[in-house]
Amino acid sequence: MEKGYLVIESFASEDEIEALRKRMSELLSQSDCSASSIFSTKNQKKTTDNYFFESAEKISFFFEEKAFGDNGELKQPKELSINKVGHALHELDPLYKEFTYSSKVSSLVSSLGYRRPVVMQAMYIFKQPGIGGEVVPHQDNSFVYTDPPSCTGLWMALEDSTTVNGCLWAIPGSHKNGLVRRFIRGENGVTFDRPSPSYDQKDFVSIEMKAGSLIAIHGDLIHQSFENLSAKSRHAYSLHVVESDGCKWAPDNWIQREKMPEPLYTP
Repeated sequence: MEKGYLVIESFASEDEIEALRKRMSELLSQSDCSASSIFSTKNQKKTTDNYFFESAEKISFFFEEKAFGDNGELKQPKELSINKVGHALHELDPLYKEFTYSSKVSSLVSSLGYRRPVVMQAMYIFKQPGIGGEVVPHQDNSFVYTDPPSCTGLWMALEDSTTVNGCLWAIPGSHKNGLVRRFIRGENGVTFDRPSPSYDQKDFVSIEMKAGSLIAIHGDLIHQSFENLSAKSRHAYSLHVVESDGCKWAPDNWIQREKMPEPLYTP
C-alpha cells in the first residue's frame, strides 16, 4: 500500500449490505440504551468509563455527544442518536461473525501478508445526519498496538460516503513516518502518551466511497473524518486486524482481555 491505504470497490454485495444494516436495526430496537455511554474522540478521557472498557468483549452502544439536550434527555429517537456499536460485534452476533470470518475477508487479510490474524475490535459506525461527530486525525496503531506494530483497519461503507456526509480523509504516504503516539490504559483510565501533532488540512485528501466498497488502512496512516452536518447518514462497518504470530498484544492497550479472539485463519 504505497499511499497507506487501498480501496476495493464492490467488496460487499447489496444483499450483504442490506442484511448487515437490517440486523443492526434489530439490535438497536432490542437494546436497552439506559446502560450506554457517550463516545468522543475529542474528550476521550472524560467519556471513557467501565462501560467502554467492558465493551471490548460485548456488544455495546455509544451515543453521539450532541444527542442530548440540556435536560439530559435524547433530542431525537435513539436510532438517530447512536454514534457506534462495538466492540465484540464480530464475535457475539452470528451474522456479523459470519461476514467477518468469511472467505472474502480472510482472502483480503491474507493478501496483506498476515499469518495468524486476529480481529481485535469491530464497530458499526452511524455518522448520524446533523450530529455525526468529528473523528480527529489519528492512527489506528495508537489504539490497537502490538509489538511490533501490525494493525490494519478494514472500513466498509454501508452507505455512499461523500464529502457531504462525512467521508474519510487521509494524508497519503503518512504511514511511512511511523507511529506518532499511543493511547495507554493505566490505573487512572486512559490517556495519550504525548500530545497530538498539528496537521495541515491541505495535506489531506478525501476518500469518497460507494456503498459496498472497502478501504484497507495501514495502522500508521493519519486519517480523519469531519462532522456530518448533512441530512444523510453514513453507516460503515469497521474492523481492526492485528498479527498474532510473532507480534505481542500490548498489555497497556485499552482492550484488555482474558482470552484473545479466535484468529480468522491459522498457518
